[in-house]
Amino acid sequence: MAEIDFLTKRSSQVRRDIVRMVHSCYSGHPGGSLGCADFFVALYGEMMSFDSKNFEMDGKDEDLFFLSNGHISPVWYSALARSGYFPIEELATFRQIDSRLQGHPTTAEHLPGIRMASGSLGQGLSVAIGAALAKKLNNDDHLIYTLHGDGELQEGQIWEAAMYAPHHKVDNLIASIDYNSRQIDGDVDDVLSLGNLRAKWEAFGWDVLETNGNNMAELVGTLKKAKGMTGNGKPIVIIMTTEMGQGVDFMMGSHKWHGVAPNDEQLAQALSQLAETEGDY
Repeated sequence: MAEIDFLTKRSSQVRRDIVRMVHSCYSGHPGGSLGCADFFVALYGEMMSFDSKNFEMDGKDEDLFFLSNGHISPVWYSALARSGYFPIEELATFRQIDSRLQGHPTTAEHLPGIRMASGSLGQGLSVAIGAALAKKLNNDDHLIYTLHGDGELQEGQIWEAAMYAPHHKVDNLIASIDYNSRQIDGDVDDVLSLGNLRAKWEAFGWDVLETNGNNMAELVGTLKKAKGMTGNGKPIVIIMTTEMGQGVDFMMGSHKWHGVAPNDEQLAQALSQLAETEGDY
């Protein structure tokens, strides 16, 4: 079991990776990536069972993760690299021509750890449900994890999948929602309010947990609780409150940094707030 202190320190390093990656190509999505750093570190550093050195697309006898809101690829790439899926130095190729680390994850690049392309929002839950059902058919008792943006929940396909999973007792699935209350055009409540999100998921037949996605100890505790609830006939969703731009003060509190790269001065300011704990690439 990883120590909370180790996971917290890795989160800081992942955040350094994120701002450096986005700055290097003057493109990308730092806000949501920074907000979800703790989640990815908890998932890959504590929760999931996987073999990063022998990646296979079918994921047999492993836990699988699917990123639905694929624009926050920087945080996923960093977590994968620092979990041993590919060399950390490859993070320097983010969004470059012929790089395996495209702006949105894609299977065509054959990057270890990626099992679905997620440039289009709203599709990840459907894919995750399919993977979860495949696990059941193969008598594989490992779990499926997935992450979604709160703005992404405005997509209709999400709710078709949300209706399907409880009906078919897909109880080896843990979905999480990055509930930072912001999307590219502004606050979620202003663009299209989600209403009482907990009540919605419960009405669709899911078990619902809530957590602070930027408090490592609480987050890990909630993920472990969710894991303990699997196998009971219902899928599980975690509503994870986060702060867009977490860790970099001038990126927090606004949707402005959803998809804007920092300039040289802003990069230096961001890095000054984030401890280097494992070494930059």
